[in-house]
Amino acid sequence: MFRSLLEVLFPRRCVGCGSGWGWPFCQGCRVSIVVLDGPGCERCGRPWEHRMSGCRDCPPPAIGWARAPFLYDGAVRSALMRMKFGGGRVVAEALAPFLVPALGRSPPGPDPVVTWVPLGRVRRRERGFDQAEVLARAVAPLGSLRAEPMLVRARETAPQARRTAAERRLALRGAFRARSVASPSQRVILVDDVLTTGETAAECARVLRAAGVTEVGVLTAARSLGGPLPARCYTGGGLLPGSVVARGTSPR
Repeated sequence: MFRSLLEVLFPRRCVGCGSGWGWPFCQGCRVSIVVLDGPGCERCGRPWEHRMSGCRDCPPPAIGWARAPFLYDGAVRSALMRMKFGGGRVVAEALAPFLVPALGRSPPGPDPVVTWVPLGRVRRRERGFDQAEVLARAVAPLGSLRAEPMLVRARETAPQARRTAAERRLALRGAFRARSVASPSQRVILVDDVLTTGETAAECARVLRAAGVTEVGVLTAARSLGGPLPARCYTGGGLLPGSVVARGTSPR
């Protein structure tokens, strides 16, 4: 009740543009958001015109499943850039509830541990935080799960944005190591901000699997998709904030 009163007296600004009033996104930013809902690949979550158990864009086999609630575009892209460069905890708090439905993606069994793709020491020092860690620690308690560091950067890597999948795969080999050997039947949800080619997540998954983890799922706030979107993707104007959480991106 106290928080609701604060929201009325001191409304928070949109995490997309930083100027409009509305939480987490103002009305102007909502129309630019594409929600990755509807039918699609049950493994990687990529939207298609119909449901399928695997598709040509599925990530490498080390990854058991992947989910993201939003397309990496518009206000979501702006929010994630803000998260990296100054607004980490505020943006993570805003986006975390939209990731919650995918926490139920894992099959029945021991609760998974939430971890994240770690930044290198240089970038973490420059930013003052690790955006993937901040997001993971915001998501985990919403799903009654624990978050813990399971990976470290063994070496720094150059920015991957302009590299092909094959170039990323080569550059990332040996870039991560596990902190310890996993307990038997350990399952992990690996959190990052954006899924593009999936090579960074796949390298982390390979390292975790080699350390004894039985399943690695990948959960990101957004994903980049090539080509046209199916008609049954939804823009966010009428879906935010509650409907996305209710509809989610977890398989039905």
